[in-house]
Amino acid sequence: MSLVYIGLGANLDQPQQQLEQALIELAQLPNSKLITQSSLYHSKPVGPQDQPDYVNAVALLETELSPLKLLDALQQLEQDHGRIRKRHWGERTLDLDIILIDDLVINSERLTVPHPFAQQRSFVIYPLFEISPTLSFPNGKSLEQLLTELDNDLIRIPD
Repeated sequence: MSLVYIGLGANLDQPQQQLEQALIELAQLPNSKLITQSSLYHSKPVGPQDQPDYVNAVALLETELSPLKLLDALQQLEQDHGRIRKRHWGERTLDLDIILIDDLVINSERLTVPHPFAQQRSFVIYPLFEISPTLSFPNGKSLEQLLTELDNDLIRIPD
C-alpha cells in the first residue's frame, strides 16, 4: 500500500461541487481508501488571470494501484467531469494532480513525482500542512519550512 497525496482544483461549472464529487469518487477507486482530506480553499489562478478563481484541496489516499494506474484513474475522473484542455494553466472543471507517493521520486515521460511545482504553490502546501503537518518532501524540505517561503493568499471555505 502506498500513501498518495492528491491535489484537487477546479474553477468551472460549480467548482466546489466538482471537488466534493471528486472526493467521493476518489474514495471509490479500486484497491484504494480515502484517508483524509483538507478543507476547501479559494485561490487565485496560476497562469492566465482572465479566468475565475479556483477551489482547491488536498486528499490523502492509501492505494495498491501502481503510480501509472493511479494516474490513469485520475485522468479518467477528470474526463468524467468534462475536463477539456483549452490552454496551458487554463480554466478547468477538475484537475487532479499526484503531489507525493510515499517518498518516491519518479521522472518518467507521463509522471513526475513529487509534483514539479507543488513546493511553490500555497494552494498545495497549506492544505497539505492541514492534513499532515510533519510531512517532508523527498528533498528534505518540510512543510513548515515551505510555509515560511510562501504567501498565504488562500481563503478557507467554511465547512
